[in-house]
Amino acid sequence: MEIVAGLSLQGIKPRVWDSASEYYLQDLKAVMISYADFHKMPNRRRWAMEQGIHKYLGIPEGVQVYLDNGAFYFVTREGETPVKEYEEFVEQAKPDWFPIPQDFIPTPKMSRDDQERCFYRTMEMNLNYQHGSYVPVIHISNFLEDYVDQMKKHQPLLNKPYIALGGIVPNLLRATKAMPYKKILESLHHVRKEFKSQKLHVFGIGGTATLHLAALLNIDSVDSSGWRNRAARGMIQLPGTGERIVAPLGKWRGRAVNQEEEKKLKECLCPACQKYGLDGLKASKVEGFCNRATHNLWILIEEARLIQEHKTKGTYKDWYKEHLDNTTYRPLIAQLVEISL
Repeated sequence: MEIVAGLSLQGIKPRVWDSASEYYLQDLKAVMISYADFHKMPNRRRWAMEQGIHKYLGIPEGVQVYLDNGAFYFVTREGETPVKEYEEFVEQAKPDWFPIPQDFIPTPKMSRDDQERCFYRTMEMNLNYQHGSYVPVIHISNFLEDYVDQMKKHQPLLNKPYIALGGIVPNLLRATKAMPYKKILESLHHVRKEFKSQKLHVFGIGGTATLHLAALLNIDSVDSSGWRNRAARGMIQLPGTGERIVAPLGKWRGRAVNQEEEKKLKECLCPACQKYGLDGLKASKVEGFCNRATHNLWILIEEARLIQEHKTKGTYKDWYKEHLDNTTYRPLIAQLVEISL
């Protein structure tokens, strides 16, 4: 399963894709950036189009650049995505992976009628962009089965190598009227079963426990900006468990790293910990952020590697019981183990 690291134009550090950087992660094969970032910075949009997105961001050809359409940003701030400008950007900046120009994201608190409107409008966009390499988008919602039925009626959509799934984040984070966890997993399982030939990308999965859910459902790639967001809040990710506060910044609250966890961190093999140690994770300003962010992304990539290794060896059923202590998702993982392994 590919971990796609979410980036931000507002602060491109740490350069984890750059072999010349002290934060280089050689196992990172893909990054994602939102078109909304370029829309907000017209000069940068123009430069990316002139140079190509790889060259502009300094990302080597061996690392794929995924483009997010920025649908959430545009719907909450400007109403609708500037479709023609998005098309122009895709054509000239040449990202490796890009979804339809706009999808209409249903939130759990929406009425059923509003969710249905999101379904129809997103499917209309999918059908309008059957050509080329645009990736169709479907949503985890009350209308997921309708998405599946409609997709299967149009061969050009079935011929697409990728399908992207959105709408999972507000449900996983237990927004008002969120779908039950069991229903979310059943929905994802249904999509995987119905689209066996396509690669599935899920937007916005970024914790170690949720990686297990995605891997057991045979999701092909997931993107996450959580590695950066946690770092900015003074938080780090630990293998097989949740996030911890390691640097008390601002008003952010959470569980502090304990002495036993600090001992484990001293043995961490990520580039930041190897060079700067625990003090580097606790540091403030840009240096501390880069250390924590690099550590967090390394943990995600390593977790995905371990999951795949144990699945391949047939040892996952026993390994996860000792490795994973997340109490929220563990029962769901146990259910998936019985279904998929």
